[in-house]
Amino acid sequence: MAEPSPAHLSSVDAAAWPGVATVPQPRGLAGGSLHVKRAEAGFARACAKAGLSLDGPERDLTVERSELFARIAASGWVGLAEGYMAREWETGSSQQLVDVLTALIRADYRPRAPRVVAQKRAEGGELPPDLVALFSGDGMSAFQGHFATGVATTERLREKSHTPGAGKGGEPAHHFVDATSIGAPLASDRPDLGDAQRRSAEMLLAAVGVGPGAHVLEYPCQGGALAMQANAAGATVDAAVRDELSRRAVLERFVVGGVDASIRLDVAAGGAAEFARQRAGVYDAVVSMEVLEALPAAGQVRYLEAVDVLLAPAGRAGLQTVVRTDAFSATADRALDSLRAYVWPGLHYAAPEELARAVDRSTNLRIVERTSAPEHLGASLRLQRMVFDSHLREAAADGYDAVFRRLWTWQFALREALARLGMIDVSQMVLARRSRRGRR
Repeated sequence: MAEPSPAHLSSVDAAAWPGVATVPQPRGLAGGSLHVKRAEAGFARACAKAGLSLDGPERDLTVERSELFARIAASGWVGLAEGYMAREWETGSSQQLVDVLTALIRADYRPRAPRVVAQKRAEGGELPPDLVALFSGDGMSAFQGHFATGVATTERLREKSHTPGAGKGGEPAHHFVDATSIGAPLASDRPDLGDAQRRSAEMLLAAVGVGPGAHVLEYPCQGGALAMQANAAGATVDAAVRDELSRRAVLERFVVGGVDASIRLDVAAGGAAEFARQRAGVYDAVVSMEVLEALPAAGQVRYLEAVDVLLAPAGRAGLQTVVRTDAFSATADRALDSLRAYVWPGLHYAAPEELARAVDRSTNLRIVERTSAPEHLGASLRLQRMVFDSHLREAAADGYDAVFRRLWTWQFALREALARLGMIDVSQMVLARRSRRGRR
């Protein structure tokens, strides 16, 4: 239940933002009040542990409304995010928000509250192109970049195989993966973001051998930059999106780029499995940018199975995705509930080992190459946040209300905090067909 909205929420669109427009009513009279007081005390302790000041001219954040603690008591990190969206607590800047979230996660702030389960469909669609243009370096790419100043080091690793029967009979227990670590980039600024995003696309396409004569599919196509880059490399390019709205947006990008007659664009409305059946064995390469992490674990398996079906016998898949690291914590996962509630319902940062296991067990493919570039992820998110900060007026003019603008700042800040803590990483993975004996 929720009590009538206080005055500071009068401007919030209750139809669009029901969780923000109302303040959760404490459970029971005495017991509910106790929950709220416990949430307030817990937040104060966490800030003290994190070294965050709540008072004075040098304060790191300001609690503007006590309703914040009712939200935290009701839904933990989701409530903390809703309180920020409702302006019940503030920081001096988006950079300071990153600092605060970093400190709270490092201090293991995990409010005692029920966990919120996202109610929206888990598969989701692409981000609106006008939103992407507000934070992208190239105007169309939502994915993370790789900066030119990072030094790459590659080593061949012997890793455990998870294929059925591995280690028995003629099936090897291990296989080799070429693992590339890309060192931290030098100082970068907003003008560098577009180049970094283009470099990500170039790297991925090169890794799967996209060039003249190759038949390539981007699925799902997000923004159009990757498909256009493949077209520029001389490949025959197909692109598929999930719905008609996305098709119109991507087609507009293709028209502006002068490639609308060169790239086949389809709607895969029936889902990954149905689309894969229609195009089974057609493609020399299947590529995607940061699709996997927006899917729940089961959805990731279904997507990988579809990629397997789509590829020709000698085909290769190139997937850029954000993954969790060994440093990823339960607190980080609880913090991400705020993004599952409002942005990506199925959000799941899998560990590289988890993805390798899914590929081995559910497909006839194998991960043969992967990269790691955690500092590039953090730098990209920082620059995307800065670009969005500079376009807040344009966002308002495009119809994104104040609650949404603060939500979008929050999601950048939270992901940047996790990257800063070394809990998430951006990886490009190359998948190739296994031989009958399980060797590359």
